[in-house]
Amino acid sequence: MSNRMDRANSEVKKCLTEIILTKMNDPRVHEIVTLTEVKVSSDFLYCKVKFSVLDLEKAESVKKVLQKSEGFIKRELANMIKLPKVPKINFTVDTSTMNSIRVNEILKNLNIPKEEEETDDNSNRDN
Repeated sequence: MSNRMDRANSEVKKCLTEIILTKMNDPRVHEIVTLTEVKVSSDFLYCKVKFSVLDLEKAESVKKVLQKSEGFIKRELANMIKLPKVPKINFTVDTSTMNSIRVNEILKNLNIPKEEEETDDNSNRDN
């Protein structure tokens, strides 16, 4: 990816985070949404935004709220940064965070006996 697109993605992500967390007055998304990835197409027509939420059950309702607020979000984005075009924003749920938490919980619950490490004391007794 070019340096130009990296900077655009980073700036759009920063602005979208600020818009969602400070300018939207919807309690369903306030302080529970984390933007994990933003990818703007090279022609600036589309923007794919991945977000995660703490409660995966609320993810679809948050997605609907964000999609319905797209007009407001695009208008605020246009006021914050100068882009060749204000892209159409597509929000998708990023489940990777929740999946990694789930894998960690499963691993913690496995009853794997720990390997006994030989200590210096045991090796000295054998001599």
